[in-house]
Amino acid sequence: MADEGDGPGRHRQSRLLTDDDGTFDAERARDESLPVEDGEVIDTDDLAEHQHYVEGRGIYDERNRVNDLTGKEWKYATKSVIAEGYPPAVQHDLRSEHGGQKPPRLCAELIGRFSKAGDTVLDPFAGVGGTLLGASFCEHEGTGLRDAIGFERTERWTDIYAEVLECENEERRARGEPELATQEMRHGDCADLIEEVDDDSVDLLLTDVPYWHMDELEQTRNVHETRESKLGSFDADEAGATGTETADDRDTTGDAAGPTGDTAETAGDAVETTTKDDWLTDMATKFDRFTDAVAPDGHIVVFIGDMYRDQSYKFLSADLARAIESTAPVTLAASLVWYDPTKDLHVYGYPFSFVPSMVHQNILVFRPDETAG
Repeated sequence: MADEGDGPGRHRQSRLLTDDDGTFDAERARDESLPVEDGEVIDTDDLAEHQHYVEGRGIYDERNRVNDLTGKEWKYATKSVIAEGYPPAVQHDLRSEHGGQKPPRLCAELIGRFSKAGDTVLDPFAGVGGTLLGASFCEHEGTGLRDAIGFERTERWTDIYAEVLECENEERRARGEPELATQEMRHGDCADLIEEVDDDSVDLLLTDVPYWHMDELEQTRNVHETRESKLGSFDADEAGATGTETADDRDTTGDAAGPTGDTAETAGDAVETTTKDDWLTDMATKFDRFTDAVAPDGHIVVFIGDMYRDQSYKFLSADLARAIESTAPVTLAASLVWYDPTKDLHVYGYPFSFVPSMVHQNILVFRPDETAG
């Protein structure tokens, strides 16, 4: 508590740690082993019973039910745009066989925002295990290990996750670093595997939803270049559009930031839905069931990229958010954007039509309705 005569917001130690001009000397305060945040000494005697100071991180409020972040970290985590380019890492050459893997450290950052140490994280469309690797990274680079479960129907992707973990841990051992924990990857259809998960047992569902028809659309960037795309049209009468960014167009040096999901939609693995409405209905139905597994104070976090087709912007993130919210007992709490500033740009539409170059992904954040259950 400030001494009588101190101005608002002053701390007892502040008067004792000033330079010749009477300005607060943060360097001197640190030399005296006093906690300094934002240019001022933290008066730990003034903290409430439910607060404590975490050195280098700020003040943690023990009433925090969402995550293990301090107030300072929380303020940063509430930014609606994640402007970060994640360099190729974590056995990227192996993981890049999958067309839409997400950077494990991005997954770790999201896990840190929406769960606490020891929580259970579920990814029902696990792909090559970006979410599972992120949950393991949290033990060493975040706020504590999470237990993660992944569902993946393509056995090749489950094998890659196991190989990535083995190779990554071999390199970590050689560097003298602790190994990443092995998470549980289950092979099978998510619609079946979710029945094995107890209701209210998952604290965070983090996933990258699958698209479909990934291999059928012929992508024409210009009249001189035509190649097979990993994306396909939503409807049978949509034959594609010049200038549409595809998985093949993304910066191949990093993890995918374009409109591709962690999906099993490769040759011999076609999805049965045939139109966008079918896809939305299928996703909404699945998330309705997934929500049963999520605890009432948990979160559902979903990657979804928008698309450009037939000279029209397809607002898939809004469509999916509306479909899920109208079917599952959840409320859309936030829409975040992951923007990769390092992503290569291409000249689309020039000089005749403005065509967006997709350098972002949307991240939808839902929370279960309080009345559900």
